[in-house]
Parts: sequence; C-alpha cells; structure tokens
Amino acid sequence: MENRLKNKNAHNADVWTAIQHLHKAIAAGGVAPKLLALVHLRVSQINSCSACVHAAVVGGKKAGETDERLHTVAAWREAPFYTGAERAALALAEAATRLQDGAEGVTDEIWEEANAYFTEEQIGAINLEIAPTNFFNRLNRTVKEPAGQTWG
Repeated sequence: MENRLKNKNAHNADVWTAIQHLHKAIAAGGVAPKLLALVHLRVSQINSCSACVHAAVVGGKKAGETDERLHTVAAWREAPFYTGAERAALALAEAATRLQDGAEGVTDEIWEEANAYFTEEQIGAINLEIAPTNFFNRLNRTVKEPAGQTWG
C-alpha cells in the first residue's frame, strides 16, 4: 500500500503541537501505558488500521507488554491473560468504537464496570485514548498510511 500523501511535511505544525499536548494529557491521566497500548491496539484492530495496529504493538512492547497479550487482544473476552480492569477498559473501547456498526454504544453497564476499576481522571484518559485513536485510524485509512511508518 502506498501513502496517498506524498509530502509528509504538508501537515500543519500547529496540528502536531496539539497532538503532542493531547498525548501529554492522556499520559497524565494515571493509566498504565501498557493498558493504553492495549486500548489503542483493540480500537485499531476494529477499524482495520494497519499503521495504528503496528504502532500499538511497537508502543505496547516498549511499555513492557508481552507478545502473548498483544497477539490475543482481539479475543480478550476468551483469553485468560487480562485483568478485570483491562477487560473493563477494552469493553469501553469497543463500545465507543463500534458506534459505526449501529451498536448500542457505551451502556450504563459498561460505564459502571469501568467506574469500578478507574477514577474519573483515568476514565477520562482512556476516553482520550479511544477518541484520537479512532480519529487517526480514519485519517490513516483515508490516505492509505502503510504500517511501519513514523510520524511527526
């Protein structure tokens, strides 16, 4: 797959600055980077964004995530490798992402499960990970960003 954008420097510098600030805000939310990588990976799998799937695996490994857990996150409900908190975050990520499929969205049950494990600040950080991941998945799919590229 070849990227439709030939000039990587065509991106607005203000956009990259805003993205960096967003990532700082997510990191300040008190959620383990390994969990954020799993959330990013699952959302990107749902949206079939190879560039972001690749980036999530690289980021997860950098944060100390195992191959076993990275390889099975697509089947997290059946795999025994995830904690209750991780399952709550992955359920939240899936529900917020599958809106395009006509799904119900984030139900009260999903929200209450997340609240059982995370503070409001942490849930905010998880939501801030989900939303931009969906955003970048759509941008990357539109421009045909290939996996393995670096950004910024």
